[in-house]
Amino acid sequence: MTMLARMLTLADRVRQPRAAYAHCDLPCGVYDPVQARVEADSVKAIMEKYHASSDENFRARALFIKEERADLVKHHLWVLWTDYFKPAHLEKYPELHDLFWKATKAAGQAKHSVDVAVADDLLKQIAEIDRIFWETKKA
Repeated sequence: MTMLARMLTLADRVRQPRAAYAHCDLPCGVYDPVQARVEADSVKAIMEKYHASSDENFRARALFIKEERADLVKHHLWVLWTDYFKPAHLEKYPELHDLFWKATKAAGQAKHSVDVAVADDLLKQIAEIDRIFWETKKA
């Protein structure tokens, strides 16, 4: 087979796209609000340990780690919001936009706070997202 014939055969294979249909960019099993909740639980636990310690070095490390974990909460929430939830979900649950806005704002507050009540509010927001998420999985 000549080089031109090989290139045409390869080109014929590459040119024929196949349609693929999915409601998300990866299998749905990869999305789960538990990732955000685990990080938010860490934020709360770190806040509690921060208050229980008088060691300034420990407290400084705790703040650094808490800020990282709060950023991870925001990351996991935004992945859910931008990759998993679709317009049909928003139609059925019109509160989703406001809920995600409040939850990511709460994660931002937790990043800059050592108030355990802020972490509790964040966990409450994530619990509501979790509830809606699992309702959408049943559909």
